[in-house]
Amino acid sequence: MTGLEQKLENMDSNHAIEIAPRIWWVGHEQKDDPFQCHVYLIEQGDQSVLIDPGSKLTIANTLRKINEVISFTSIKYFVCQHQDPDITGSLELIEKLICRDDAVIVTHWRTQMLLKHYAVDIPFWLIEDNDWQLELQDRTLSFCFTPYAHFPGAFTTFDPKSGIMFSSDLFGGLTDEFSLFAKDETYLECMKPFHQHYIPSNDILQYALSVIEKYPMEMIAPQHGSIIPKKLIPYMIDGLKSLDCGLYLLLRGTTDLKKLSKFNETLKNITKTMTIFRDFKEISEALFKLIQSEIPIKALDFYVRDIDEDIIYFGKNNHYRGHVITEVPEMVSRVFETKKVSSKEGSSCELYELRHDKVGKNLYECLLIPLIFPDKESTEAVILIRLNSNENDQEKMQRVVEQMIVPLQVSIEREMIYRDMEKEREKIYQRSIRDPLTNLYTRIYMKDVVQKLLDQQNRDKSSKTVAIMMDIDHFKKVNDTYGHSQGDVVLQGVASCILEQCRSADIPIRIGGEEFVIFSQVGLDGAFQFAERIRNHIENIKWDGPVEGIKITASFGVAARQLDETLEMLISRADVALYKAKHQGRNRTCVVE
Repeated sequence: MTGLEQKLENMDSNHAIEIAPRIWWVGHEQKDDPFQCHVYLIEQGDQSVLIDPGSKLTIANTLRKINEVISFTSIKYFVCQHQDPDITGSLELIEKLICRDDAVIVTHWRTQMLLKHYAVDIPFWLIEDNDWQLELQDRTLSFCFTPYAHFPGAFTTFDPKSGIMFSSDLFGGLTDEFSLFAKDETYLECMKPFHQHYIPSNDILQYALSVIEKYPMEMIAPQHGSIIPKKLIPYMIDGLKSLDCGLYLLLRGTTDLKKLSKFNETLKNITKTMTIFRDFKEISEALFKLIQSEIPIKALDFYVRDIDEDIIYFGKNNHYRGHVITEVPEMVSRVFETKKVSSKEGSSCELYELRHDKVGKNLYECLLIPLIFPDKESTEAVILIRLNSNENDQEKMQRVVEQMIVPLQVSIEREMIYRDMEKEREKIYQRSIRDPLTNLYTRIYMKDVVQKLLDQQNRDKSSKTVAIMMDIDHFKKVNDTYGHSQGDVVLQGVASCILEQCRSADIPIRIGGEEFVIFSQVGLDGAFQFAERIRNHIENIKWDGPVEGIKITASFGVAARQLDETLEMLISRADVALYKAKHQGRNRTCVVE
């Protein structure tokens, strides 16, 4: 046990607790509240700092604890790492208590825009105007910008002297009982639901974590949940990196926004065996073994209706990965056709239906278990358990079904939520990387994916990458003559031509306006021929409507990437070749060596 752990073993949360030299926890333990809010004091004489002051519910206890350490009047800096009332609700009272002219609220300008509506007269000290640092008596605090986690102007505060990262909402958790310090790795389970609902996306969380983990941290002190000691920091960071966040956004448009919260709650009610699995395949196999320990079964199959009204089949044959089927077993179809199912208690037929299924010359008993999701009145899933025998104890089967019905339903619900989220995520992702007019990729996609392609080429010297720049000739004349709507028609026609000629490995991108670039892994000669094919096809497009009879041509510039050449340099050289093609009369392809 470390010295700090020994010191904190018998700590009293009714008093200020020194978590590091001259750094104090002065928060308040809210009884029977999973959303604990922490306040931290950095003792610096008359330059002392209060981090995330707290709300009206907690400020009285915080003030009492501050005065156990220093006089409240010694606090000059009130750091507000975001604008929520759990850390800023106390500002009005703090203003009344301040009796010094140099006290300031330390925050980001985006937070200032909201805090000013408290109508307090405390001046603002903006971190971005002060080089993201605050110099104190014996240390200099660094402010780490973590935008959108969970607020546009969110930031964290790092104290290099103690190695403490005051992480605001990041690393916060929802805990069943108050625990100032995280005891072990299980705290990750407290952080997961907090971040999954609070942080807009995994990309945002990944960015925040990548910035934070660069600091030499000895401790993470979040605003909520538990303080994380050094030995647990790597585990917690790795655990958060894999989270799917922004779940409410991904489920937008459905009536099931509380589904994930319900799921996280129901996880606590499944057996210990179930809690160690996350993958549906593993869950199904574990359930199969649990059922088989009670009654002899030969198969466990799932039939689930998805949001598109398709039937998804999960079984051993497809390793429980699921695929859409068009032919559903007749006995299963009849269960799905039941529009409403009674919820009367005490009737065994409500839980399952016993049927017989003929396999070859043998007749086997089957259990059909209908599942009704909370927001539905009809059967949304059917579990089919094929039994190994016709001589089964009916009472025992009833008990097994009662035992397994909850984990079975939760498992299916979770799998379908993941699938629904994946569909929504894919839609959102495609919208973000595809130009809506031409369906070509965007510059954002180019900077991400093409950069990875170049990095791969740096590692594999034999690989090739070329950039083919193209520009529609005299496109401005098309817009001026026929209008922008017909200009869009031309852009779409040219883009369709590009897509038709591209292979799956090629990356066609709309740079902007009538400019395009295609990245391909062919040699310079192959790229020239590729460009010429596209050029010829564009030149021979037969246009309809107002632009009927018009001849559209395009100019091309080709450059092969040199080793370690940046993306910007490659595009620039291809652009030089494109300029050469235009200078030589357009409707041609030029290559830069």
